[in-house]
Amino acid sequence: MKRRLLLLLPLLVFLGLGLFFYRGLGMDPSARDSALLAQKFPFFNLTTLEAPSRRVDESLFEGEVTLVNVWGEWCPTCKQEMPQLLDLAERGVRLVGINYKDTQRKGLEFLEEYGNPFELNIFDPEGGLGFELGVYGAPESFLVDKEGIIRYKHTGYITPKDVEQITQEVEKWQR
Repeated sequence: MKRRLLLLLPLLVFLGLGLFFYRGLGMDPSARDSALLAQKFPFFNLTTLEAPSRRVDESLFEGEVTLVNVWGEWCPTCKQEMPQLLDLAERGVRLVGINYKDTQRKGLEFLEEYGNPFELNIFDPEGGLGFELGVYGAPESFLVDKEGIIRYKHTGYITPKDVEQITQEVEKWQR
């Protein structure tokens, strides 16, 4: 009897692990909330893409509601998202970009080709700021309130349907 149980034990462990991994395959990682929601924007001190001699830090986000968009020239969905970001800028949404794991030349060429809705772009070639934000991959966007607190996160590219929701989120935090 003991021997049969010992033979069944590996099978039961294998079935349990299989069920665990199968369940994980069905989960959407973009549906996870950011650990930074309701937290101050992380500390950083980086240059801008447009002016490498200009340094900016997290104080950039204090005083005005800002949509921070993480993008890269190498990112195909960032190209798909650009018309929506241009639309948001036309609606009066303040946008700051984080050029993530890119080169300055490629980042500037991207903006020249697809348009530049950003007030400025933080240049993050090593991805350190993206790491601090918990970025899984570009594009990702964070809504930062007037006090520099992250209030909303959008994982993945912003679709035309998302523009209205994001505009409403911005208006909510502007009050």
